[in-house]
Amino acid sequence: MRDMIKMVVVLTVLAAFSGGLLAALRDATKDKIELQQLTFVKGPAIKSIFKDASNDPIADRFKIKDGDAEVNFFVGVIDGKAKAVALESFGKGYGGDVGLMVGIDTETDTIIGAGVTTHAETPGMGAKAKEDPAFTAQFKGVSVKEPIKVTGDGGTINAISGSTITSRAVCGAATDVGAIYGRLKAQIQENMKAFNK
Repeated sequence: MRDMIKMVVVLTVLAAFSGGLLAALRDATKDKIELQQLTFVKGPAIKSIFKDASNDPIADRFKIKDGDAEVNFFVGVIDGKAKAVALESFGKGYGGDVGLMVGIDTETDTIIGAGVTTHAETPGMGAKAKEDPAFTAQFKGVSVKEPIKVTGDGGTINAISGSTITSRAVCGAATDVGAIYGRLKAQIQENMKAFNK
């Protein structure tokens, strides 16, 4: 009985030590991991959306709490004025979640650009959502105040041939971005004042 108690105590101490070590390691590398994600996963979409920006939108960002989630907003300074933000949302695709970064002109509430960040869609089919710039170019100029849908659902976005589920996922993510933007618009505009030089 004594050996059993000793073993339980030793295992408890080892588990607590290991858990603490892993938590400390996660906290120590959190900022580096976020920077790598911003640079290599989200960065290409952000840079394509803000190709006319005079600032570095990856560096110029802020966060706002939306319910339980914290949303990253990337600021685009265009023509000397901070007048666009980009944020990411996800839609349910054929192979899993499809991440979409959407840039919004805060003066007109319209999309200035969009780019798929992550997906697990079928190569050569659903993956075209990320690979084909003509697909995401359709979102430019679309209002974020209304749901965004494919033409088969009564919208204006032409679905990728053979990948309607993926196309709907991208439209769903864009619609979600519009909803987040609508809820947080006043806070977004307040935060953007810091980027006007």
